[in-house]
Amino acid sequence: MATFLLSRGVTFAGILLLLSAALFLYPSKPSLKLARVRLNRVGANPSPKITLDLSFSLTVLVCSRDLFSLDYEKLVVSVGYRGKELGVVNSEGGQVVARGSSYVNATLDLDGFVVVHDVVYLIQDWAKGVIPFDTTTMVDGVLGVFPLKFPLKAKVSCGVFVNTINQKVAHQDCR
Repeated sequence: MATFLLSRGVTFAGILLLLSAALFLYPSKPSLKLARVRLNRVGANPSPKITLDLSFSLTVLVCSRDLFSLDYEKLVVSVGYRGKELGVVNSEGGQVVARGSSYVNATLDLDGFVVVHDVVYLIQDWAKGVIPFDTTTMVDGVLGVFPLKFPLKAKVSCGVFVNTINQKVAHQDCR
């Protein structure tokens, strides 16, 4: 009887150890954080149509929480205003070491973007001194586990409020 209980205990401990190892080694999504947003320039041209000139420099922090490296093909950042996408920028791919992080820089230049749909809101925001922009950052990558490759995707969305006077980011709210 004691041998039977001992063998059951060893089996249970082995299963528990195996489940713990699987949970610990299971791949998780990389985390993304908009580390820095800098407005290089902003300007409005009133004639003949109202156009907007913008340039953003974005720095995104990509973190791998796994025990394996993360290879990503590209990082995609889109910038919008009041629900309408203004532009998209793609950065080159790279690698994040196991349980490490990497900064990725991207620049988005928009010259002569026609703002017709929200011209009243744009004028109001400009008069208030703060323009709200939306940014969405996505990364597609592959987690390398020895000979196996697991596809991973991550996404972060941020509301970025830019001061029109000093052209700096006044506030950002990421989710």
